[in-house]
Amino acid sequence: MRIVQIIDSLHVGGAERMAVNYANALAQQIDFSGLVTTRKEGELKGAIDPEVHYLYLQKTSALDVGAILRLRTYCRANRVAIAHAHGTSFFIAFLLKLIHPKIRIVWHEHKGARSSESLGKNIFLWICSRLFAGIIVVDHTLEDWCRRNLGVKKLIYLPNFTLPAQTDKPKTVLHGESGKQMVCVANLRHPKNHQLLVEVAKQIHQKYPDWTFHFIGSDFDDEYSKALKQAISDYFLIETVYIYGLREDTAAIINQAEICLLGSVSEGLPVALLEYGLYKKAVVATNVGEIPRIISNGENGFTVPSGDVQQFSDAVTGLIENREMRKSFGERLYQTIMQNHSRQAVVTKYLAWLNQL
Repeated sequence: MRIVQIIDSLHVGGAERMAVNYANALAQQIDFSGLVTTRKEGELKGAIDPEVHYLYLQKTSALDVGAILRLRTYCRANRVAIAHAHGTSFFIAFLLKLIHPKIRIVWHEHKGARSSESLGKNIFLWICSRLFAGIIVVDHTLEDWCRRNLGVKKLIYLPNFTLPAQTDKPKTVLHGESGKQMVCVANLRHPKNHQLLVEVAKQIHQKYPDWTFHFIGSDFDDEYSKALKQAISDYFLIETVYIYGLREDTAAIINQAEICLLGSVSEGLPVALLEYGLYKKAVVATNVGEIPRIISNGENGFTVPSGDVQQFSDAVTGLIENREMRKSFGERLYQTIMQNHSRQAVVTKYLAWLNQL
């Protein structure tokens, strides 16, 4: 089998990580595994396995004819049978199919928020989906949405998977007291709801002033970011809540954390959660998307309703006050990840599904 992953950029994000993960995993199992990034390279380029055939298209617009032709040339030269398009890269895959009819297009949707959108808002996606051979989704709500709205017969739920980082170097040293640090790995965007965590930090600081919160992820310096920083200042949490921006040594940062957090209002299956489990961390997260299918509340972590500051604070407090619970949750979450989100289990199912297309 000869497959290429297509992604718009290699900046750190869930869809981008999964495109690299699939390309790397398949390099050991199939005849040809390629990775094409269309618009921008980024920090994840260094994570691509040397055996993956990589191409950067340098696409400058949605209808960049030169980029589309370069993609067709690449696919023809490498006899690619399947183009696996992640997220918004479905459009260039659609255009590729128009000028290279023999190739099969698979779309991989990572955006959990789409399940709350109308078909009218996604009419362009509906048009493009007429040429999809199949769709992969990362949560069951998305699966239902795609079945209702897109009508593609070949549809499969595949959980995200992650692996221990092989090249992570500990460059970032978290502020605050070791053993009393909480980390949230999520780009500073509205769906991740860092404001909830700031409200939680305000409550926790009153009782446990030596515990600190650390936000890791791209900072776009937009209104969301500015409002977040203003709240941190208004609540006098400058030395309690720290924003680091994008960091390449995510594994080393997670390893420094005592507790890991996710406050999202919507999710698919967050790769950050899998990474938390991989490094045996106690987790508090909101019960959105696939998170409740991974975290069994009170057994291998805590889940709380989205937006509920008090329940989130209570859960964090429970972990702060119980070191043995933190250790137990971390071990159990690790076992959950290993059993249900290992690379081999997911890739085996993926390849079997592709063979049926």
